Amino acid sequence: MADYDFDVLFIGAGPGGYVGAIRAAQLGLRTACVESRATLGGTCLNVGCIPSKAMLHASEFFDAAANGTMAKMGVEVTPKLNLPAMHAQRIDAVDQLTKGIAFLFKKNKVTWLNGHASFVDAHTVKVGDATHTAKEIVIATGSSVTPLPGVEVDNAKGVVVDSTGGLELPAVPKTMVVIGGGVIGLELGSVWRRLGAEVTVVEYLDLLLPGMDGDIRKEAAKIFAKQGMKLRLSTKVTGCTVKGKKATLTLEPAAGGEAETLTADCVLVSIGRKPNTDGLNLEAIGLEPNKRGQIEVDGEFRTSVEGVRAIGDVVPGPMLAHKAEDEGIAVAEWIAGEIGIVNHGVIPSVVYTWPEMAGVGLTEEQAREKGEVNVGKFPMAANSRAKTNHEPDGFVKVIADAATDRVLGVWCIASVAGTMIAEAALGMEFGATSEDIAYTCHAHPTHAEAVKEAAMAVRGKPIHM
Repeated sequence: MADYDFDVLFIGAGPGGYVGAIRAAQLGLRTACVESRATLGGTCLNVGCIPSKAMLHASEFFDAAANGTMAKMGVEVTPKLNLPAMHAQRIDAVDQLTKGIAFLFKKNKVTWLNGHASFVDAHTVKVGDATHTAKEIVIATGSSVTPLPGVEVDNAKGVVVDSTGGLELPAVPKTMVVIGGGVIGLELGSVWRRLGAEVTVVEYLDLLLPGMDGDIRKEAAKIFAKQGMKLRLSTKVTGCTVKGKKATLTLEPAAGGEAETLTADCVLVSIGRKPNTDGLNLEAIGLEPNKRGQIEVDGEFRTSVEGVRAIGDVVPGPMLAHKAEDEGIAVAEWIAGEIGIVNHGVIPSVVYTWPEMAGVGLTEEQAREKGEVNVGKFPMAANSRAKTNHEPDGFVKVIADAATDRVLGVWCIASVAGTMIAEAALGMEFGATSEDIAYTCHAHPTHAEAVKEAAMAVRGKPIHM
């Protein structure tokens, strides 16, 4: 039997890699994790999920004070923006959490190999000048920003930026154009809109938030427009020139037509993300990504190469931190000889704007393609907690199979939609029917009562509507 340095080696210390490494170590495996950053946590903790939420949360307070919501509740203030302090609390949150992972690595005896990993063979990687061997190697290298041809990003100048640069602007731009009406663009656009920027979103499709339920997408467009965002839908960006501190975009209708220009102080490029496989030397092990750049895996996350597995953003499926975390736990359990479980049909997605937008399972459009369904909706304006909190926007939507009443999908817009969706995911994991949710007692007054009412509406019997 071959003698290896480690039982398992994870390449990448993002949510998939670091969680998988900790779980593997808990299961008694000699575990290593390769990470090139100076801190652990990957894109999510360093320049993604965590710092963006820190800015979103802080900007919500500023917006509530500046635009009258607090005054409605009898709290009259005149806010003054201290952007350096807002950035400082973002940086502090990241620092504490990344140090927390380093502590967990030490506690669980996970070896951190700092540097870039490249394959020598299926059981050997090179990190710097050293080589390390493992019985199993797990690729968990995450994803990076998809470039847009004709638009060159330069975060250092702060005029044309990607999501990383969009977090670190030293001043609020007077005008900002967000290229891409997806989750990241809308979240960061929301931050700077709240802080005073005039924000225009340019989206190639005819609606925002591709992949989400149609009703959510339509309502989102109404909400963002009401908040002051300018929406340029069915529009493509064909070029960008930068002169001094201004960027000028060339736009055309997506279906073709006359070109026009749009000038802004800051352009945020946010058209999606692509799997990180460059630099891994996959050729050395004969592993070739698919046409979308993803690594194909089986139910146990094994690639076509014996001893090499992959998880997270580099494999097919939604590029979500929590999906990667669950896959990290599952792959560790498979390697340890246990059964790892990830139900890819019940992975929630959340947009952390104001209000939040969330969903799990099938959209109504997807569900109707599969057969007959019943749909129940309940507006947040009729929810007592949302009413008293001055949060009337949004709704909850439950989609159930017409024959069995089994819940196929739940979608919602609410101030705490990201928390509310957990109930739906748990119910769907256990095969809940709309009746199961409808007859589960929900605390009053809570936003979650809207989930109960929407479930009751599936059979036409909501109480408060």
